[in-house]
Amino acid sequence: MAENYINVYNNLINYSRNKNLYKSLNRDDNFSDRLTLFLIHFAFFLKTFKTKENKDILQRIYDFNFRQLELSIREIGYGDQSINKKMKNYLNLFHAIVSEIHFWDKLDKNEKLNKLSSFLQDFEEIDILVEYFDDFAVNLRKKTLNFFLKSVSSP
Repeated sequence: MAENYINVYNNLINYSRNKNLYKSLNRDDNFSDRLTLFLIHFAFFLKTFKTKENKDILQRIYDFNFRQLELSIREIGYGDQSINKKMKNYLNLFHAIVSEIHFWDKLDKNEKLNKLSSFLQDFEEIDILVEYFDDFAVNLRKKTLNFFLKSVSSP
């Protein structure tokens, strides 16, 4: 079943690689920028598909994605001690993102701008990202969890 989880992971990676997301970044993007955008996408994904029926599978997807992130950090060349610290920081960041977007659909544009700005400080045109994540949330709702488990799509 893990092969299905890699599809979810790869879908989220593909969304996070969308070059249009980085146009308003006032410098070259780095691993941290890409990871933050990945975590925002993942938070929207979990928010959309969170139901009692999906609880167990979403937990397995969550565990799988963070294992994949840890492997990516190892590939970059960090040592065991720094990996543990980085993973703790990334988990805290992810849970902060989940908390901030929980009521996304009920927020006005300024509130959404403030929430995304807190995670994406070096991005200048956050309003473009707000529109992007509004559209992303709508597009997620048009698909099923099974769609993400079975295939990899492009953004």
